[in-house]
Amino acid sequence: MTREEKHKLVEELTVKLSQFPHFYITDASGMTVGQVNKLRKLCYHKGVEYTVFKNSLIKKALANLATDYTPFDEKVLKGFSGIMFSENGKTPAQLIKDFRKEVADKPKFKGASIDSSLFIGEENLEVLINLKSREELIGDIIGLLQSPAKNVISGLTSGGGKLAGILKTLSEKPE
Repeated sequence: MTREEKHKLVEELTVKLSQFPHFYITDASGMTVGQVNKLRKLCYHKGVEYTVFKNSLIKKALANLATDYTPFDEKVLKGFSGIMFSENGKTPAQLIKDFRKEVADKPKFKGASIDSSLFIGEENLEVLINLKSREELIGDIIGLLQSPAKNVISGLTSGGGKLAGILKTLSEKPE
């Protein structure tokens, strides 16, 4: 690969990393061709883009971004690296977990950037799986905000019926 081709690839990767707010770096070394193809197919169906890059190209592309990704240099960008790009921060984590049910401990989770927050190491995969998406959080907030109003309305409507029943009973009661 010529220097110009590498430079162009770094520029394209920089654009892609800036476009996707969520990306995961994985290690699929030791997987067979069939297993990698299965992983790519699963990624495609989940709306996740999976691409393999050289670590040096990833480092250069990350250096072009506003966020400081230097912690990735030491711990994440070693060995075989593939990047999973996603619009949702939780989807690649769940995809890795689901794929591991079929293939023992592969691919390995190396690190992730979720809205410029860095997660490094295998122990953070479960945290990312339990992470709620932006839409889920907004739904929870709306539900919490609507809950008191619903309680007041249901109290008034049911209380009105009870009050009317009590008044009717009292009025029909012989004195």
